[in-house]
Amino acid sequence: MELTGLLYGARLLRHVDFPVTEVLGPAATEAEIQRLIDRHKLIFIKPVFKGGVGKKGKAGLIGKASDLRTALAEKERLFFAEHRHGNITAKANGVTFEAGIPAEHEVYFSISDATLFRAPTMTLTHMGGVDIEELDKQHLANVPFEALTGLKAFVVANALSDIGAPKEIVSPLVQHLPKLWELFHHYGMTTLELNPIRMSQAREGRLTPVACDFKGSFDRDDPRWQRLDLPDDLFTADTSAFELEVNQLRTHQGQSDVYVINPKGTILAPTFGGGANSLVTEVLGEAAIISSDFGGNPPYEKMKAVAAICFKHWLAQTNVLFIIGGKSNNTDIYETFRAMADALREHASRHGATPLYVVVGRGGPNLVRGMGALAETCENIGLPYRFFGFDSAISEVVNYAKDVDQWMHAGGRAAIAARLGLKSVA
Repeated sequence: MELTGLLYGARLLRHVDFPVTEVLGPAATEAEIQRLIDRHKLIFIKPVFKGGVGKKGKAGLIGKASDLRTALAEKERLFFAEHRHGNITAKANGVTFEAGIPAEHEVYFSISDATLFRAPTMTLTHMGGVDIEELDKQHLANVPFEALTGLKAFVVANALSDIGAPKEIVSPLVQHLPKLWELFHHYGMTTLELNPIRMSQAREGRLTPVACDFKGSFDRDDPRWQRLDLPDDLFTADTSAFELEVNQLRTHQGQSDVYVINPKGTILAPTFGGGANSLVTEVLGEAAIISSDFGGNPPYEKMKAVAAICFKHWLAQTNVLFIIGGKSNNTDIYETFRAMADALREHASRHGATPLYVVVGRGGPNLVRGMGALAETCENIGLPYRFFGFDSAISEVVNYAKDVDQWMHAGGRAAIAARLGLKSVA
């Protein structure tokens, strides 16, 4: 669950008294917009996208105005703007009007759960407002810290000293940045990013960090995010019928996180585990139909229902049914594979066989029994299959699935269809 922009980000920052620029929402009247311009001389107009959508500035989707006429023209241009970033295409529904903050210094700050350090990690630079990937590493602090004690002032101070930050910004940042740990930790967040934080100068010369953009990710299974009283539909932008059906099966036991990557893809990859999901999604690219994580030891009934939904929506176009995951610690492989096998058999009995190749890569408790149940179903239907155990490198298994998909495109699908007795195949 991701959130970008200050329409709701400003509300979250106020929970911990972190300074944020003045923001008006889509319903702002012309008089309110004019008063905002009168107070700040310059305002920015940004489209409101649900979910996490980045690179808006580079796409020309941020307007600025110093008079009402320009502000209204930018509102008209951006209110229903479309934006494509990577595999994501999003449509805006509204704009925000945000006060411009004059500043000499811009700061980038984020907290995330870093798998590299196995700890919460602060990323900080005094050269914000740009992509941090483009910065010289000498200007970028990447500091893990102890979750039990939280983000302490001395961690921020040491990081700023290490990257040679200007002295005048150190004290204000040391006072305010630790507040963000409270927001991150107490409300179920997995990522919090402010870029830029502009160092606003008061009349007496003292600098104050002011957040001018917000990005955050939440753990959907952590109920603490509900304390923020955010709208129920905030994280459901452009949800497909498939995603809605799967999300209705969310329970305390077992995950069911799905996202449609390419509705015209040919590899259906039910994936178990976040690490496997990241690798599979990246390597398969446009061939993957969905990105998914069905780990967490789902019970038989839930796994069968999830598999049935996947097959109903996508099996007709699928070349490769790719069931993949790492070596499980607690997921019962027999229960999950038996459930998927039963869903596959029932789908075939209702809709007829589909020409596809089944590829499996998995490890964990009851692996052999689970593979046996799935193999029996494949043989009964007449589907070719190839199974890999825990001793096979997951990257090689993913590449094998890609090779099978290419073979299917090159005539393999027609050959399997003929073996199944199907007269024609799409």
